[in-house]
Amino acid sequence: MEIKPITKENFPELVEIYGQRLATNIATFQNDSPIWEDWDKGHLNFCRISIYENNEMFAWAALSPVSSRCVYSGVAEVSVYVATIARGKGIGEMLLNELIKQSESNEIWTLQSGIFAENQNSIRLHEKCGFRIVGYREKIGRKNGVWKDTVLMERRSKITGIN
Repeated sequence: MEIKPITKENFPELVEIYGQRLATNIATFQNDSPIWEDWDKGHLNFCRISIYENNEMFAWAALSPVSSRCVYSGVAEVSVYVATIARGKGIGEMLLNELIKQSESNEIWTLQSGIFAENQNSIRLHEKCGFRIVGYREKIGRKNGVWKDTVLMERRSKITGIN
């Protein structure tokens, strides 16, 4: 396995994995795959990582800012997506742990994730990586006309932002 940065060049592979997860209807409120320019603007310019095996992207993860206010500069929203063929092999855990490590080296002290309540695999993955459930948001938004509940999870660093 090899960790590589997400770039404009490998972005089509990211979109392929994103599309696989879109099809499940339990991964995101979005219904369309992003274009590079929008995705690039919406994510921090660090902690954009993917995991490859035999030159094939198996998963990707990235961080988005939660606010433009300076007091939240160390808080970021996690996106993590695993290809269908790679599910259940520990790749998501490996990638999320690497994202955590890189986030801390970039002064991110809190990571948060909003996960559809029915996406138990993602909730378990986040728990394995030290996230805890901090809330439940009932009918926070609609996905294809259906109200969805989300579980809010967060991970507070023990090494960054502690003083």
